[in-house]
Amino acid sequence: MLDAAVRVFGRRGYRAASMEEIAELAGVSKPLVYLYLNSKEYLFTVCLRREAAALKAAVLSGAADAEPGGSVERRIWSVLMAFFTHTTGNPDGWALLHRQARTHGEPFAAEVAALRAELTRYVTSLITTAPTGPRTPRAATALAHALVGAAESLADWANTTPDATAHEAARTLLRLTHPSLPPHD
Repeated sequence: MLDAAVRVFGRRGYRAASMEEIAELAGVSKPLVYLYLNSKEYLFTVCLRREAAALKAAVLSGAADAEPGGSVERRIWSVLMAFFTHTTGNPDGWALLHRQARTHGEPFAAEVAALRAELTRYVTSLITTAPTGPRTPRAATALAHALVGAAESLADWANTTPDATAHEAARTLLRLTHPSLPPHD
């Protein structure tokens, strides 16, 4: 049911989506959807939280997969690749998180704001470990906000541009932030 709901919400939006359409796509009855998930608002919230958790897990896994003791730039590359691989591989989930939840007010926007704040704190921690990074916590936080915002924008671009890839989006952002690095091909 959640997969069907993410697909419908991601493609049609919260207001245009119907519980009947979600039930039909899931292959269950509409009363069953209501029995398990109570309301459209609750279903949307559950989907939002599931997609946020999956995105966070992908980003953290990307960092964990980076070479131990490797450069901060390599860790950032791994995180970017994980982020863009997840968002391009889950376009409906990304649309739900980035477009739908933000445009339908509270409490949905607060859920996404919390995810963004958590990702920004994580990116700030990566930046502060860089030997050539910003010298003050304020500068590191500002850069993290810029990186997260740029990543969100590039994820939208990658999901709406034919043949765009996660690799292309990650390479674009890394080259923007670290122009002296060799390309990751």
